[in-house]
Amino acid sequence: MTAIKHALQRDIFTPNDERLLGIVNVCKAGKKKKNCFLCATVTTERPVQVKVVKVKKSDKGDFYKRQQTWELRDLTEVDAKDASKENPEFDLHFEKVYRWVASSTAEKNSFISCIWKLNQRYLRKKVEFVNVSSQLLEESVPSGEIQSVAGGDEDALDEYQELSTREEQDIESMMGMCEDAISNAEAFAEALSKELQVLDGANIQSIMASEKQVNILMQLLDEALNEVDTIEGKLSSYEEMLQSVKEQMDQISQSNRLIQISNTNNGKLLDEIQFLVNYMDLSKGHIRALQEGDLTSPKGIEACINASEALLQCMNVALRPGHDKLMAVKQQQLLFAELRDTFARRLTNHLNNVFVHQGHDQSSTLSQHTAELTLPKHNPLHRDLLRYAKLMEWLKNTQREKYEGLSRTYVDYMSRLYEREIKEFFEVAKIKMAGTSKEAKSKFGLHGSSGKLTGSTSSLNKLTVQGSNSRRSQSSSLLDMGNMSASDLDVADRTKFDKIFEQVLSELEPLCLAEQDFISKFFKLQQHPTVIPPLAQPETEELDGSVPSRMPSQAEQRHSLSSEKDMVRLMMNKIFQCIETELNSLIALGDKIDSFNSLYMLVKMSHHVWTAENVDPASYLSTTLGNVLVTVKRNFDKCISGQIKQMEEVKISKKSKVGILSFVTGFEEFAELAETIFRSAERRGDLDKAYVKLIRAVFINVEKVANESQKTPRDVVMMENFHHIFSTLSRLKISCLDAERREAKHKYTDHLQSYVINSLGQPLEKLNHFFEGVEARVAQGVREDEVSYQLAFNKQELRKVIKEYPGKEVKKGLDNLYKKVDKHLCEEESLLQVVWHSMQDEFIRQYKHFEGLIGRCYPGSGITMEFTIQDMLEYFSSIAQSH
Repeated sequence: MTAIKHALQRDIFTPNDERLLGIVNVCKAGKKKKNCFLCATVTTERPVQVKVVKVKKSDKGDFYKRQQTWELRDLTEVDAKDASKENPEFDLHFEKVYRWVASSTAEKNSFISCIWKLNQRYLRKKVEFVNVSSQLLEESVPSGEIQSVAGGDEDALDEYQELSTREEQDIESMMGMCEDAISNAEAFAEALSKELQVLDGANIQSIMASEKQVNILMQLLDEALNEVDTIEGKLSSYEEMLQSVKEQMDQISQSNRLIQISNTNNGKLLDEIQFLVNYMDLSKGHIRALQEGDLTSPKGIEACINASEALLQCMNVALRPGHDKLMAVKQQQLLFAELRDTFARRLTNHLNNVFVHQGHDQSSTLSQHTAELTLPKHNPLHRDLLRYAKLMEWLKNTQREKYEGLSRTYVDYMSRLYEREIKEFFEVAKIKMAGTSKEAKSKFGLHGSSGKLTGSTSSLNKLTVQGSNSRRSQSSSLLDMGNMSASDLDVADRTKFDKIFEQVLSELEPLCLAEQDFISKFFKLQQHPTVIPPLAQPETEELDGSVPSRMPSQAEQRHSLSSEKDMVRLMMNKIFQCIETELNSLIALGDKIDSFNSLYMLVKMSHHVWTAENVDPASYLSTTLGNVLVTVKRNFDKCISGQIKQMEEVKISKKSKVGILSFVTGFEEFAELAETIFRSAERRGDLDKAYVKLIRAVFINVEKVANESQKTPRDVVMMENFHHIFSTLSRLKISCLDAERREAKHKYTDHLQSYVINSLGQPLEKLNHFFEGVEARVAQGVREDEVSYQLAFNKQELRKVIKEYPGKEVKKGLDNLYKKVDKHLCEEESLLQVVWHSMQDEFIRQYKHFEGLIGRCYPGSGITMEFTIQDMLEYFSSIAQSH
């Protein structure tokens, strides 16, 4: 094995700058025995790389070649299979498990021990050694032993170092000088020993010959030591002289350090004093403005704003550690607190007086505005109060309680003012809607004289529809619309209602938006999210010299923004708490005056909600109008449900013909009205749903009435009404009812055909029975040209039947049929000629059918009808013209 190890080192590993440390002869477990060697190597260059190399003998010669290489750092586990018994098998776990069988257990143990040592010295990687005897793992004890073992391992490697070329030449020449070096090793060793003794003697003589030179050298060393002593004496004297200089320099250095400390302290003290003077000093002009500044004039307000901002900056200065213990700082803080309280009290009293005065002042102009159905504008008040907006912001930041008190006072007085204005405004709107007649006023509970309105909302809520003789109290329905002309619908009244309702919404919208905008500006309440700036470092002076102050955190800013939105919403709800109630009351009145007013209100309210949401989706106006829109939509749905219920309850006369049903014409006029109202509406979906509900109800109830009709045939009722529905839908072109339009046309066509067939019957009855018999014989298998040989169906029988239907009798029967159809059909729909033309086509079809049977079953007989198709056309035309 030693020879193989030397050969592998020389041929494979030395050319690659590697050293072979361990080797084992193995073969793969469970396979055909093919021996190879596993070698543990390290590189000679740093960093050291440790590898396991598989070496195999070449098939073409006696040399070895490297077959596979693994890095030792990739080894995860070594399994020796059995630690107690001798077993040559072992496993190495790299990227997969390699199973080996060593040539002997000793070689296996030696190789595993080598792997352990290399891992401990170079890698210190956690490799698991399973089923390995503890005796092999001696290096598991202290690291010093690991080093010694590893070192010894390397020492052992030295014996395997190759001889250099020069060493080989020297050995060969020496062995050449002694001929018996190979044959007689003892003689060779004795010769070498003699030569070594000769060399040792020569060395001793050389040393003895150099004694004189040694004595001279010792003498020189003594002289050198004396010179060193002299130099050391001089250095000692110099050191004593410099010691006093050193002490003086230390004193100077100490003095300079104390001076520097003093200068530094003085500079810092000056900075602190300048900081306090710059940021905690309020000018006399600002103090005077805070104590007795004029809060009515623009100049006085401007001076108070500047003074309050300066005071706020002084109070918000981020004091440095220790400042709050200075007496001057405490005195300034007390002065600032006193000035803050004094000015906050003056400002609160002044604004309270302004709110109270404005609330009483506005009442004098109410009657003028309400008479014109307009709301008073508060822009002058807002403009005057906005001059105090910065002072309100200061009050909000310094005296929160007084700020909230002022906001409550403002809401209290303005809610009373707006309540008076809005209620009187709505009372005027209700009177204008209901009309100015005494009958209307008494009917709807409205009373007014000389501009003083006393109508109550409760009276309107208790309002009920009264006698049918009153035009205004009639609730519109599809039945009513079907029974009345366009003039009876009083389009002017609906247009008037639409204009009044639009005027009401148009007055409320700018009023609410202006008030909400004023509240947010005056009380400094943010309505929209703002970009949150980066946080400033507290207790540091800004680069631009501005006053340092503590910045709120992002969480505080988000919480503040949310609470301010809630405060705006709360204030608007309190100020305009009556708007939603009054709007609902007005909507109820409009609905009771005319239920179709809900169409106008739905369009107008949807438009204003859409406009308000585009301006500000979270505004009070958007929320309130959205709530009212729900009520309007509910009334609209109720109106549609009412029309459907009235259709279901309709009754027809048993003695007169039905004609076009009232709710069919009513639907036509409803659709025309709705299309006019909703022409440019944003909320079209509600109308489309209502259309579908109504048309379905119309279809169902037309069939119901047709089934119940006794005077008019069912097919006539269905034909006329569905023709009218089809004509209406085709003219109005309502896209959501395309399917219903096609269905109406289909029903109309089917019932027209059914009525024609049932009414026409069999105008040539006996002839029809004759040919039915002919068709029956043909169906039984008799050939058509043999039918004439049948006794009951010969030519003579055919001529006899034909003679019973001369042209004069046919025309008389058709004249009676025309009169019958004329009695069934109504004049409004003008379908008589359509039905008569359809009957003409059906009669001609039967005539051609009989002629065809005669031609096929009685060929060459020359038998023909007593009248021709041209005669028939003249009969139908002359009958239609005569009537």
